[in-house]
Amino acid sequence: MKRRLLIQTCASLAATALLPLVAQVAHAAPYPEKPVKIIVSLPPGSGADTTARFLAQQLSQQLGQSFIVENKPGANSFIAAKAVAEAAPDGYTMFVASNTPMVTNAAVFKQLPYDPVKDFTPVASFARFPMVIVVPTNSPYKTLPDLVAALKAAPGKLNFASGTPSYQIAMEQFHDMNGVKGTAVNYKGTGPAITDLVSGVCDYSIAEISSILALVQGGRLRALGVADAQRLRDLPDVPTAAEQGYKGFEASAWTGVFFPAKVPKEIVQRVGDLVRNIVSGPDGTAFIHKTGGTQFIGSAQQFAEFQISEIDKTKRIVKLAHIPVE
Repeated sequence: MKRRLLIQTCASLAATALLPLVAQVAHAAPYPEKPVKIIVSLPPGSGADTTARFLAQQLSQQLGQSFIVENKPGANSFIAAKAVAEAAPDGYTMFVASNTPMVTNAAVFKQLPYDPVKDFTPVASFARFPMVIVVPTNSPYKTLPDLVAALKAAPGKLNFASGTPSYQIAMEQFHDMNGVKGTAVNYKGTGPAITDLVSGVCDYSIAEISSILALVQGGRLRALGVADAQRLRDLPDVPTAAEQGYKGFEASAWTGVFFPAKVPKEIVQRVGDLVRNIVSGPDGTAFIHKTGGTQFIGSAQQFAEFQISEIDKTKRIVKLAHIPVE
């Protein structure tokens, strides 16, 4: 009897000790159990939107759950960024963002309705897209020196289409470096800005390669110069700014994946690993090259450090170029 009682007591104690572990295993259900929302701060057709839709398709295939893209454009990306920052930190709201909401806004606005660093968890970088200065096909300007000469001859008279604050900063930096001035016409996204540029409503613009590549190749826009250290694979005949005498002018856009702050580390790690595998895989490589970009691969920690360094750099550019802070 004593032996049987001892065995029963030990078994009972063992079962009791296992209860928290069983509860923990039961609670740790496989992710994702339901559809995941991917928020984009720019309208359909933008680089971030195209990236989000590609990632949604890839992640849906690999995880067996729907990833649904939701566009929330406008208000300098405030609407989308705030929605993600205030979402539950459970991994079911994702932000595929460009440098505008996550870097540029911190440099050009005194107050934001969100904190681009504290309110988010960087997951994985995706791609980098060099910027290109473009004009309508019927523009009289054939080269960057042509445009600079016209800007010097009539300060502030020529208009440039600005699809995002990042583009405006890049263009104002170019103006400042060359002692010229143009007037920004701000749009709610790259698509509307480039549409008006093609129509001749504005005189010139700067945009990342994925937004203007098809229009340049199709003869609807003329590319004057590439804001990168070397010529682009898809526009080999377009010289860099440096080749035309404007050394030091480089600008690019990038896209990456963020979660709200405090999402469980295991979810961040799993999604980050998947995104990095997608970027480095054949489908990701083909997609990024098709849109004129280059792969931008790094750990979550490297991406976080990159974001902070970019904020610091952009603040310096804003100060040096005397760009008004709102």
